[in-house]
Amino acid sequence: MSDAIQVEALRKRFGEVVALDGLDLLAPEGDVLALLGPNGAGKTTLVRALATLLVPDSGRALVLGRDVVADPFGVRSEIGLAGQFAAVDEILTGRENLEMVGMLYHLGRREAGRRATEVLERFGLADAADRRASTYSGGMRRRLDLAATLVGRPRVLFLDEPSTGLDPRSRAQLWEMVRELRAEGTTILLTTQYLEEADQLAQLIAVIDQGRIVAEGTAHELKERVGRDRLIVRISDADKLEDATRSLSGLTGSGRGEVLGDAELSLPIAGPDVSADAVRALDRVGVGIASLEIRSPTLDDVFFSLTGRHVEAQTAPDNQLEEVAA
Repeated sequence: MSDAIQVEALRKRFGEVVALDGLDLLAPEGDVLALLGPNGAGKTTLVRALATLLVPDSGRALVLGRDVVADPFGVRSEIGLAGQFAAVDEILTGRENLEMVGMLYHLGRREAGRRATEVLERFGLADAADRRASTYSGGMRRRLDLAATLVGRPRVLFLDEPSTGLDPRSRAQLWEMVRELRAEGTTILLTTQYLEEADQLAQLIAVIDQGRIVAEGTAHELKERVGRDRLIVRISDADKLEDATRSLSGLTGSGRGEVLGDAELSLPIAGPDVSADAVRALDRVGVGIASLEIRSPTLDDVFFSLTGRHVEAQTAPDNQLEEVAA
């Protein structure tokens, strides 16, 4: 399998702010690659560089073998892009929005109309096709925006946090559309802050932090890096946390227990009877148990182990880095 996207040592700076810091990335053709990271990590900056919307300071990026700097028009002929916010003309109808995109692709009026009808049906917008976009709900506008990216039948699709602001039903519909597009052979680079979204949709996940890729692999491979399942113990009396920590220290095997909160402990599961052993150990020192839970590693655990913070932690959105630098 060839790589649809190749990025080598890509750098981009906005004033004193380093958005991309020698980033390397490969996206296999026909797969969904999720770029996972918090706001400010560099996700949107990378997408804008790959979509030829900004020029990197150094490094190299290829989309289907076309250089984004040397051949931007060639790249644009192969890609579709949906940004974080629906970019639709509210004065036009849904159909007119899509026909306009088709004309920008130089499809001709008849072909643009045919493609518009095709994608309106695919995205469940046929009944609202001749209504002004200003009357659409937020979910409908997002679907119209995504439909516009498919009018030109792109071989590579960039989706920059596409489910932000969507209700659960619209998000589920979006996920199904992504799966269908991948099944048809479209390569998709998906940026997201939603751990479940990356887990559900991506064949490969790249974790980005401070403008660099800090880990890559399948969801399973990344979770394996964190380690085995853990037992989460919540005690009923926070004042006895030290006693609980000491009494459970012998149950962790080669792993290390971790204090999660005022009354919560996490320890690696070192054997099949660890839950019963924990109950007995705490009972011996008179510590009551509020709850016990066996928790498997998550992508958030992966991110925390790599960066020391959780993916939900918010910093300045990297699509505002230029403003921050100014």
